[in-house]
Amino acid sequence: MNIEGLKFDEKGLIPAIVQDAATKEVLTLAYMNRESLEKSIESGETWFFSRSRNELWHKGETSGNTQKIAEMKFDCDQDAIVVLVEPAGPACHNGTTSCFTESFYQTGESGASLKDFEILAYLEKLIKEREEQRPEGAYTTYLFEKGVDKILKKVGEEASEVIIAAKNRSHEELKWEAADLIYHLLVLLREQELPLKEVLNVLNKRREEKPAK
Repeated sequence: MNIEGLKFDEKGLIPAIVQDAATKEVLTLAYMNRESLEKSIESGETWFFSRSRNELWHKGETSGNTQKIAEMKFDCDQDAIVVLVEPAGPACHNGTTSCFTESFYQTGESGASLKDFEILAYLEKLIKEREEQRPEGAYTTYLFEKGVDKILKKVGEEASEVIIAAKNRSHEELKWEAADLIYHLLVLLREQELPLKEVLNVLNKRREEKPAK
């Protein structure tokens, strides 16, 4: 990436919009100076410049919530950067996936928001912890101890329950059964050591594919 043409402001800073590479959710807005930008490129992880502390900081240095850089690009005026990352944890110091969590203006019914999907990241992390720690009495522990055949059986059972609920035209029944299916699918992905992010990447690639002529 050629950074020579970038336009830093009078304080030597340029805004960096950090975005999840898989979900495209905006995680945070931070600032970089030339040194932090060069460190980001060199290390492959995000470094920023703190305006309040007047110093460089490496995202995740103390929390462990690092951000692996997948791509960096600048806008048409070359005075702002978008940093697409693979986050190892929450982006916000409040513990949320994104710093942008509160809506103050919204029109119409837009359906589920990106904030609603934080539960998937939470569940994936929780399931990983259950597999590693195996707390006694936890249902997820039971599934991992029984092995892949049991997990596959539960995925099949829950898929059947989803079909039945849909045939019954019961929204109340369907939402509960769909939740059970999603949970067991996440357990299966963990057992197979396949991150949910890779599944989301497939969906994003399909969205970006141009229709055949």
